[in-house]
Amino acid sequence: MQDCGGLRLVELPAALVAASPTLFVQHAMATQIALASLPDVSELLRNLLDGPHPAVAGRLAGGFRAIGRQGLADEILGAMRGAGYAVNEVNPIEKPLHALLPGGRPESPCVQRLRLMWAGMREQVVAAFPPASGAPKDIDALVKDVEARYVTDAYHSLSIEGYRVTAALIEKVRDGGWNPDGDDKDRSARDAMAARGYLETHKLVKEDLVRVIKGQNAGTVFRQALPRWVQALFRTSVQAGILKPTDLAGYRNDQVFIRGALHVPPSKEAVRECMPVLFELLEAEAQPQVRAVLGHFLFAYIHPCMDGNGRLARFLMNLMLVPAGHVWTVIPVEGRNEYMSALEQASSLANIAPLASFISELAEAQAEGPLAPPR
Repeated sequence: MQDCGGLRLVELPAALVAASPTLFVQHAMATQIALASLPDVSELLRNLLDGPHPAVAGRLAGGFRAIGRQGLADEILGAMRGAGYAVNEVNPIEKPLHALLPGGRPESPCVQRLRLMWAGMREQVVAAFPPASGAPKDIDALVKDVEARYVTDAYHSLSIEGYRVTAALIEKVRDGGWNPDGDDKDRSARDAMAARGYLETHKLVKEDLVRVIKGQNAGTVFRQALPRWVQALFRTSVQAGILKPTDLAGYRNDQVFIRGALHVPPSKEAVRECMPVLFELLEAEAQPQVRAVLGHFLFAYIHPCMDGNGRLARFLMNLMLVPAGHVWTVIPVEGRNEYMSALEQASSLANIAPLASFISELAEAQAEGPLAPPR
């Protein structure tokens, strides 16, 4: 046991030996990830044999076998029985989880959690959405419809993040009436700069929508597009000196916290492990509504950027929805509390159903007609 800043830290093998049977029931995902993270059981066996802990050995052997690591289960049973202990194997994981990918070097717990969440949540998302109508045949009409919804979308997406914008400001920025180069007042307007960044990013997203409609893999398009989206979202603010140039340099380089949320995003080091896996999951997923909902959720869960994660997650959602035949879907600021609660349910309780239903209902309602323009 080590002391670290007042916290008592225990190595994973010792922690598993000390874990109670209820831990495997109450935290099935965490315990499965812990079991999958061990490269071998050498240190675990030292703890088990030193105890001795025959009942714990039987429980851990059953846990290893439940996640497909039969060799480690047999090694524990063989060593304990060879030392003269009677061991009965018991599976402590009552609710089976989707199997992790077999073989290779064990992945980090953060990466394994992403894979398990995707596998465990996707069927609920499929069930929550009506079938998509398929790729639109008239691309020009689609782009016009997306553009017609722009002011409403920008107003709500920026307002959710706390910017004080109006339809008039958004239209002024879109029509080129905002002049940060020649007007000191415009140059200092933080909200207008956010609107300008949103406009520039929206233009790129429309281009990327067309790429997906024409047959490119949506996950690959997002992988390639994300750096450009981030740069477009914040370029104006960097040029005005509100943000540092390094804010355009890829993933965040510090820890972030989400105000009012129990979920704490992964460390900056874990972000660099998680994002390639998110791209991989998006590329491999066949169902567009799953890419939309789980892509949106896991992007927000990882929180890869210092700022703009919500706006980028909603752009990602629509990049996946629109080419499949759904309309560009706006999350209204009036529904912010329900939206944030649904994200918290998914992040902290692994319950994706509220978010899937929330987005599905908005998509269906807005297919009948767009949200009324903001006043």
